[in-house]
Amino acid sequence: MSQEQIKDMNQFFYRASAADFMKIPGGPVAYWVSDDLRSVFLKNKSLGELGEPRLGMATGNNDLHIRCWQEVSYNKVGLNFENRKEAESSQKKWFPYNKGGQFRRWYGNNEYLVNWEKDGEVIRTLLHPSGDRVWGHNFNLDYIFKSCLTFTATSSSHFGIRYSPAGFLFDNKGSSYFTDPEFIFPVLGFLASKPATNILKAINPTIEFQPGNISILPFSDAAITASVNNLVSDIIQVSREDWNSLEVSWGFSDSPLLKIANGSGNLLLFYQCLREHWKNTVLKMQRREEENNRFYIETYGLEKELTADVSLKEITLTCNPHYRYGGKLADEEREARLQSDTLTELVSYALGCMMGRYSLDKPGLILASQGETLDDYLNQIPKPQFAPDDDAILPLTDQEWFPDDATNRFREFVRVVWGEEHLQENLDFVAESLCLHAIKPKRGESALDTIRRYLSTQFYKDHMRTYKKRPIYWLFSSGKHKAFECLVYLHRYNEGTLARMRTEYVIPLSAKLSAYAEKLEQDKDASNSAAETKRLEKEIATLHKQQTELAEFDEKLRHYADQRISLDLDDGVKVNYGKFGDLLAEVKAVTGENPT
Repeated sequence: MSQEQIKDMNQFFYRASAADFMKIPGGPVAYWVSDDLRSVFLKNKSLGELGEPRLGMATGNNDLHIRCWQEVSYNKVGLNFENRKEAESSQKKWFPYNKGGQFRRWYGNNEYLVNWEKDGEVIRTLLHPSGDRVWGHNFNLDYIFKSCLTFTATSSSHFGIRYSPAGFLFDNKGSSYFTDPEFIFPVLGFLASKPATNILKAINPTIEFQPGNISILPFSDAAITASVNNLVSDIIQVSREDWNSLEVSWGFSDSPLLKIANGSGNLLLFYQCLREHWKNTVLKMQRREEENNRFYIETYGLEKELTADVSLKEITLTCNPHYRYGGKLADEEREARLQSDTLTELVSYALGCMMGRYSLDKPGLILASQGETLDDYLNQIPKPQFAPDDDAILPLTDQEWFPDDATNRFREFVRVVWGEEHLQENLDFVAESLCLHAIKPKRGESALDTIRRYLSTQFYKDHMRTYKKRPIYWLFSSGKHKAFECLVYLHRYNEGTLARMRTEYVIPLSAKLSAYAEKLEQDKDASNSAAETKRLEKEIATLHKQQTELAEFDEKLRHYADQRISLDLDDGVKVNYGKFGDLLAEVKAVTGENPT
């Protein structure tokens, strides 16, 4: 090998002493780490000295013990309890459970509940099938329900650290760090900063973050100030408001489009105002995060190797399309998706108002516990602007067979919220927005027909995605020809729901299809156009298939209606959904099994 070749190779070698490695706890072979970064460990105490990182519990059987919060009765959910004694005295059954989730910083991912009734009696005493040991373990009894910092254990690149207020238990995929209240916000600021990210990469280059990684991180007392506390508190509040703008948050109150006041009934202008508000929110968050980075970079003396800059894709707010959709799309594509998704979320909220889950007259959940009725709704809101459906059965047919179907009720919702004067232009805007991403545009289609098509073909797919295959509005379907489909609100289902579905909708629809088939036959006989005759023949053939499908569905529906099936929401959607055979759509996706 020539001297020149050796010289070229030397540029790829690093020289570092073993003593340098030992400056970092655990002595990781991080040869690229600068002297300035190594010195941070020598000058500061560790987070393990300031608090306690803890690995979360293993339930042993998540299907048995854990639920998405939306699938149980809300009156059995215990929120904001600060200790075990309070939680036990409440006689609630389901309590918030940190379980990691997608990459998100500062606040959020509050999606799950765990059965901790009677201080965890079931989960703490249930034996493994072998009888040799307790199934669940690592319950962290001295730490549960305390405020903490929780993090997603597995991440490909970033450390998703979030503030968790009092009231949570935590999973081994949502491990947590506990410290005194006066330290918790400064520590969060540090763990979400660039210095912490760089240090974590040095001590643990894998994608799995463990409590031990957190305990050895160096923390400066200089961060324990009112200004840092206020800065991080402000960041958390922005992230909390963003999280609560989503239906999947138990802090959700109403559609963000309803919070915007602009003196107009034009929905397009409402969206433009909301979009401007979101842009300002993201930019505010970017400034705050850069201020946080700058403080810790300067505190640790790392100005030579780190900048405070935060790219838009790192701002983990759902209202930020750069984070929500990733960095591969063009700006125009991101904007189109955000507009489309915002309007599909409006449709979902409107359906919630139809079901009685939400109301235009009162923020937050209205009916969300098992067996609640229209009377329960009216006891809270005697004179609603937009009344919920009598039976929480909403037809989603591809034609207007029922005056109170979901499409017509949505039209009424838009009229009530934004007024008669702008009704058509608002429906046009909804339809145009849906066609930006949710569904493909169809030439010559009216706005209401586009909305009907979205509800009939795409809404349930979106609903399944939003609720992680644990839907709260269940789609009863006659089959692939879509002769009859309807949504039923899980929390308002009762033993008579199927019988009412049959008598109020399926049997009347059978008569309507027969009458329509006769009309089409008459039109075909009277037609003088070969093209028109061919079109009518095709429509008649489709209609006959629907009639056959509906008759078969009616027979199955009668069989299940006679059983007067009851549900126990504590069992969860996965178990309850399987009780209806193939009356429901997407059975395998929900239960994991083919319908029987």
